[in-house]
Amino acid sequence: MSLKSTLLAAVAAATLAMPAFAEGMMVKDSYARAAGMSAKAGAAFIVIENHTGQDDRLISASSDIAKRVELHTHIEDENGVMKMTHVEEGFPVAAGEMIMMQRGGKHVMFMGLNDTMDQDDMVSVTLTFEKAGDVVVDVPVDLERKPMHGSMGHNHGHMKKDGDS
Repeated sequence: MSLKSTLLAAVAAATLAMPAFAEGMMVKDSYARAAGMSAKAGAAFIVIENHTGQDDRLISASSDIAKRVELHTHIEDENGVMKMTHVEEGFPVAAGEMIMMQRGGKHVMFMGLNDTMDQDDMVSVTLTFEKAGDVVVDVPVDLERKPMHGSMGHNHGHMKKDGDS
């Protein structure tokens, strides 16, 4: 590996390891994945902390990776079967609280993938909050992560207020 490649990799790793803040919202431990190489759907799992001092709500998400992007969760039906469902009203993020978007629970769903999701790719996702507005998050693709894996202290992703560079 050349010195330039090594330096670029080091800068990228340092950037990804930093907590991401925007308008008091902090994203930690984010990653995205698809079920397989030819999958037509994928998902992003993100921890969002609200440090704004006021309640807010994540109302939608968008990304160029898919034809449709929705906020989803799993709910138990009357037969005890867990089913994935679109949450049109979004997810509340109370002041001083966090939401954990993880497998088997809340997540950003990508339907009709426009491209493959390969290990270590970055997926740009715009999270839209009622009060904080649009926030762009670069989410790393991690196809190797096991369900419920990761530590709350291990930070991934880069977040910027829409319009920032």
